[in-house]
Amino acid sequence: MSFAFLTADPAAAGGMMTSMISLVLIVVVFYFFIMRPQQKQTKEANKMRSSLEVGDDIITIGGIVGTIVSMKEDTLVIETGSDRSKIRITRWAVQQNTTPKESAPAKK
Repeated sequence: MSFAFLTADPAAAGGMMTSMISLVLIVVVFYFFIMRPQQKQTKEANKMRSSLEVGDDIITIGGIVGTIVSMKEDTLVIETGSDRSKIRITRWAVQQNTTPKESAPAKK
């Protein structure tokens, strides 16, 4: 019976440690270059969607351009085109608010 797998080989332990460090480094890089920017982008989109108001011009994820006519908790009614067609959409479908916002006046 052979117990070779139970003996500790210092070279194998060093190689295993290098592999573990490499794996941890890959996870850290993955977090800072992929996950963290995505979380920041999601947070900004949610902030924009929560600050929508009646009268804002918006573009939906599907490319529909319209003006918000009325709002409820999770839905918006937008008016599109010159014939004043109304469409009800969900709030998460808003991609961009194109209404120019006034910046706060500078204090002197």
